[in-house]
Amino acid sequence: MRIDIPEGQEPIGYVWGEMVPGIGMAAANFSLSVYEHTTLGLREFEAARLRVAQINGCQFCLDWRTEREGQKVEEEFADAVAQWRTTDAFDDRTRLAAEYAERYALDHHGLDEEFWTRMAARYSQPEIVELSMSIGSWLAFGRLNHVLGLDAVCVLPTH
Repeated sequence: MRIDIPEGQEPIGYVWGEMVPGIGMAAANFSLSVYEHTTLGLREFEAARLRVAQINGCQFCLDWRTEREGQKVEEEFADAVAQWRTTDAFDDRTRLAAEYAERYALDHHGLDEEFWTRMAARYSQPEIVELSMSIGSWLAFGRLNHVLGLDAVCVLPTH
């Protein structure tokens, strides 16, 4: 880990909440809003989130599964996300969410008109903005946690 955490402190809470409270609390609120106010389906949401986690290498993010009304994606879902191009486990929206997350994270300059035509055929403009903001959140905060080494010491909350 790159940051010293006092004994007994929860790493993410300490770094985000106590070390830089003016920035960290705003970031935490943004991150929580992505989960609390999403209108996206669970599978497309998780496909994009997990693809970013796979690219970032954030262990905490890779282990996390979003739960809604007691439902989570199936255990094999993360493997399908890694194989989003060829898996038969995804509908068009879910596959496109994984593709968008990957391209947003790795080649945002390569998002061409052909891609946007496919996006517009499957997602409304508000859904595209929501997905873009969500991907941006996961990309930034998952990378922050991984780069600082927080992802290796954080424990998933119990539900």
